[in-house]
Amino acid sequence: MKKYNNEKYLNELADCFKTKENDEIAKQMKKYMRNQFDFHGIKTTERRKITKSFLKENNRPPYGEIHEVIKKLWNEDNREKQYFAQELVLKYKKEWDESIIELFEYMVINKSWWDTVDIIAKKLIGEYFLKYPQNLMFYYEKWVISDNIWLNRVTLIYQLGYKELTNEKNLFNAIEQLKVKNEFFIQKAIGWSLREYSKVKPKVINEYIINNELSNLATKEGLKWMKNNDLL
Repeated sequence: MKKYNNEKYLNELADCFKTKENDEIAKQMKKYMRNQFDFHGIKTTERRKITKSFLKENNRPPYGEIHEVIKKLWNEDNREKQYFAQELVLKYKKEWDESIIELFEYMVINKSWWDTVDIIAKKLIGEYFLKYPQNLMFYYEKWVISDNIWLNRVTLIYQLGYKELTNEKNLFNAIEQLKVKNEFFIQKAIGWSLREYSKVKPKVINEYIINNELSNLATKEGLKWMKNNDLL
């Protein structure tokens, strides 16, 4: 069987991005991301418009090539390539096999920042664990004790879209293990996870916040959806 031409696909994609580059917008985007990444300067709506054809089933790489393609996109300098990579791998959701979690982990620990990690956690890893629940605890237990704060953050926010399906034990265990970390992105994620679950079980979250010592940031974030904090 003839191998799919990944290079052709990626080169055509790169040319597509280049035609829409905007140096002024690129500078603004780079500044917003604390100068950690370079950008083409293409806003989300425009990016999705110009890359639409690259996501179509008859044009995108076969599933067997996805690990290689995503890693190449992830190693590109311009951040829009990583945004596109996330949208591309999501297109294969029905085809995901158990090993795709290794690719998601790679995406979290490389070129890490909230703009990619939060999407990966909720839309990729969160969905993966719903599909393959038997693999949840292995990665959860590995990530929650990791020295990598972004893997820690994933254990706090992978359930953001779960609502009634939220595993309280995993949520509260992750918070207990990570609340001592003096790290903004961890404390913010603790509050975010509590806030989201408060939409489903406000009394449970209220009780939890009252009975546990949390940072001011985590507490403030966790209470945002409480009606005037009237449960406290």
